[in-house]
Amino acid sequence: MIADEIRIELDELGVTSVAPGLAAVAVSLAQSLDAVPVDQSPSARALVADKLTALMVKLRALAPVKEEGDAVDDIARQREKRRAAAREQAADG
Repeated sequence: MIADEIRIELDELGVTSVAPGLAAVAVSLAQSLDAVPVDQSPSARALVADKLTALMVKLRALAPVKEEGDAVDDIARQREKRRAAAREQAADG
């Protein structure tokens, strides 16, 4: 459940090769959350959830920057399209 979601996110982030130990701890913490019934040990679950959240924040910060798909790339592509259209219009005009 939670561990599966954490594994998916770690794969998407591509952070396992950058910080394998932290990634393994994140999965272990998630497995701990999965193992404890929801109605038992709420304070312990909250503590583990807090630690997992803090660790995932660190891992997200360590994740390699993806080459495509971020907002800056989108803006740059849109700007280049506008410039190309303006050059084409100037050449035709």
